[in-house]
Amino acid sequence: MKVFSDQNIVDSWQKNFSPWISAIRQGEIDSRIQITNKAVLEAILLTSPKKVLDIGCGEGWLVRELTKEGVKSFGVDIVPELISAAVNAGFGRYEILSYEELSYEVLNEKYDVVVANFSLLGNESVNEMFIKVPVILEAGGYFIVQTLHPKYSQGNKEYVNGWRKGNWDGFGKQFTDPAPWFFRTVESWKLLFKKNGFILERIEEPINMKTGTPASIIFVGIIL
Repeated sequence: MKVFSDQNIVDSWQKNFSPWISAIRQGEIDSRIQITNKAVLEAILLTSPKKVLDIGCGEGWLVRELTKEGVKSFGVDIVPELISAAVNAGFGRYEILSYEELSYEVLNEKYDVVVANFSLLGNESVNEMFIKVPVILEAGGYFIVQTLHPKYSQGNKEYVNGWRKGNWDGFGKQFTDPAPWFFRTVESWKLLFKKNGFILERIEEPINMKTGTPASIIFVGIIL
């Protein structure tokens, strides 16, 4: 049985950046177009932020949308080609940074909102990110995480924390070597917020009207 790690996720995205850019910009992911993009954007704007950091920003769609709304936004990602695509599209500021490199010393500024939109998929890297984010948030700032819904994304597997094999179901043949992801229960996500000094203000479950089930889950934590 293959042993997964956070590095496998990075390796996968370094192989799949090109089809991913096409999929996002051509609107090929129906759940994002119909549900989850709007949900995370609204969750952010509800906090009336002036400055937002998007970690794992990909090709930059969320930073672009926030910038159009008048919010100063900064996107970081480890994949150079994704950052290059984001920069070339205009709107917002971007930089190549790994999660390990992310720190207040590197950023030299604080934010009203830090958002991770389907970008916290690992194990150690996610635990480390929850330690780092409070330091780069202003007092009263928000950490907003949208991710796969634990109760509707794992099929018949046992409901316990652990690595899951990824897939590109519903995507084109140009995608290869799907990234694994570290499954967390809802309670495990709640605990991550609590033990790192956040008050979990609310949990949202954007509904897919076609299936009647949540398309994702959004955690909104505030640091006091």
